[in-house]
Order: sequence, then structure tokens, then C-alpha cells
Amino acid sequence: MNIHEYQAKAVLKDFGVTVGRGLPAFTVKDAVSAAEQLGGPIWVVKAQIHAGGRGKGGGVKVVKSIDEVKAEAERMLGMTLVTHQTGPAGKQVNRLYIEDGCAIERELYLSILVDRATSRISFIASTEGGMDIEQVAAETPEKILTLSVDPATGIQGHHGRSIAYALGLEGAQVKQCVKLIGNLYRAFTETDMSLLEINPLVVTKENDLVCLDAKVNFDSNALYRHPKIMELRDETEEDPAELEASKYDLNYIKLDGKIGCMVNGAGLAMATMDIIKLYGSEPANFLDVGGGATKEKVTEAFKIILSDDNVEGILVNIFGGIMRCDIIAEGVVAAAKEVELDVPLVVRLEGTNVELGKEIMANSGLPIISADDLADAAEKIVAAVKEAA
Repeated sequence: MNIHEYQAKAVLKDFGVTVGRGLPAFTVKDAVSAAEQLGGPIWVVKAQIHAGGRGKGGGVKVVKSIDEVKAEAERMLGMTLVTHQTGPAGKQVNRLYIEDGCAIERELYLSILVDRATSRISFIASTEGGMDIEQVAAETPEKILTLSVDPATGIQGHHGRSIAYALGLEGAQVKQCVKLIGNLYRAFTETDMSLLEINPLVVTKENDLVCLDAKVNFDSNALYRHPKIMELRDETEEDPAELEASKYDLNYIKLDGKIGCMVNGAGLAMATMDIIKLYGSEPANFLDVGGGATKEKVTEAFKIILSDDNVEGILVNIFGGIMRCDIIAEGVVAAAKEVELDVPLVVRLEGTNVELGKEIMANSGLPIISADDLADAAEKIVAAVKEAA
């Protein structure tokens, strides 16, 4: 689960992290009031969306008067902000963050993530703050430090010092960095974050370290432990189909292809998407119905897949271990009838009650194409979509 910058900074502040002074605003009047409370003489008006690159898209502006705050608030609220992370459709700006101006001496980069390669929490630091870290990694990888934390020892002072020296910090800044790294690590682990990115982390003219931006993502599977964090969820920032899928405990992610997928099991879903590409097409989604799907759940899955106008065919790939194939077949038939399916449908079933499942589909009177294995299914759905076009 993602949260907005102002929310992320509030979470970090609770763990003793130094962030800039600022206030959220939901209306132009709120923005003006926030600027007056902060006092100026310089303010930064920031659009709040769940995407990076806001500054390049016109979503971050430095202003020097209350009138300019008002003008920028009027411009930004309701605008569609397009960045390299939003895609061409962009995101509508419904919230702003009005922040005190900051006298910046240097801009640095700092992030924490769960490193799958080492199975540890890792820090990534760079002197190239304010830039896309992907660009830095591609062009000047030597300017990036990656440092993993052994879970047996946890965060130690030497971690903070290593990062401080890599960032070129000196004197009192080193001590500040050690404290900052410890506080960030506590925030990361105690709230079950999966990503924490500070870009930029700045050194001010007064030689203080301040987190000038903050991007935070939480592990959705751990949110039941954090009801207060769960309250920070902004559903308007989420894809409507993905939001609808979550209501039925379906794991759905929209992609850019034209073959909708409904699979049970994340690994099998990934393999299904791969084989669709192998046979010359592109998957329209990742959709894992899990191990306990019901007819109702399968019907909702079909509706969600077909809500994507790009879908020109559907591939259902089910291995019936915990889930019985006859139950899936009944769900597929019921769903196809309810949604008045008008695109090719290929179903591959294997496992418990597979023959009964195939019989149910064969006797349904619907043009369901049955497949014997995964390769056969991928070949048939790709061919059916091409023929329908």
C-alpha cells in the first residue's frame, strides 16, 4: 500500500526523523491557510499523487508569496498530472502539501528496501540526490552504495557511519546520519514497510540533514497489524479494477496486453503470462484467484477481466489441488452466461475432478475451448484471438 508524501513524513516524524515543516491542503482555502500558518517567506506547493517525477510534470512549485500559493493551488487541484511513473493517462491531483522553503546546500539519495537477493533489509545511498536512481545506476553505478543489515545484529552505528562517509558527510553531519539511519530502520521494520525512498535527503545551509521528500510503500499482507496506517489508504489513487478485486480477495494487476488470464497460484500465473508471450501475444493482467475460489469469486474475476477494454480473449488455467476442477468449471460456465461473454475463452483444467469439470463445460452449450496442457492452451487462445480479429 502506498501513501502520500505528507503522510509518509508524519510517520517518519513519529520515529524521530527530521522532515520539513508542512501542512496538507484539500482546497485552495486550505492551501492559503497552511501558507499563512507556516509563515514563509518561501513556500513549496506540492501535488500529492502516488507517483514520482512530480516536479518534472509541473507538480512541485517554489513560490514567494501567499498570492502565488493561491494561484498554484488553483492550478494544481483537479489537474491531471502526467509523469514517467503515471503513464500517459496521468493521475488527478486531489491533495496538496504546502511546505516551508529549505535552504539547500547539497542533495543526496537514500532508500531502504527488502533485498530479495540477500533476504535482508538493504540501504541504498548515493551522492546524486534529486535524480532518478535508475539513471544513476545505468550511467554512474560507482556512485551508488548498497549496504545490507544482518537481521541477527540489527542496525548498528557502523551502518550509519559507512553511509555518512559514502555521502561525503563530515563533522556533526556524521553523527546526525548515524541517528537518522537508526530511526529510519526502526520506522521501516516496526511498520512493515517494503520500500522507503528519500529523494532528496538534503544538507541545509546550516549543515543539518533533512528529509525533503519521502516515498513509502507498506507490505499489504501486514496491514492487519497496523490499523492506523491502514487509515492512510487513499482508494482514489488505486486502479478501480484492482480495488474491486481486493474486495473479493483476488490478486489482480492490470497489464497492457490483450489476453486476460485467470489462474490459481502466483507461480502458475507468472508461467501463464510467460507462455502467452512465448506464443506471440501479451497478457492483459495478472489474476490469481487463490486456492479457495467459489463460483461467485470466479464470476467476479471474469467481470474484472472484462472491465478492461483491451481484452480480446481469456485464458483460464487452473490446477485443482485444494480447488476442485468441477467447482471451477461451474464458475466459468455461470460467469460466461452472466457477463454474456463475447470474446474467445480457452480453459485448461488439471487435477481433482478434472474429467467432471471438462464434462460440465462441454455440456454447457457455450463455445468454451478446452485445452489439454498449458502450451496447448496458450497456442489456442492466441490463435482464437487472431482469428476473431
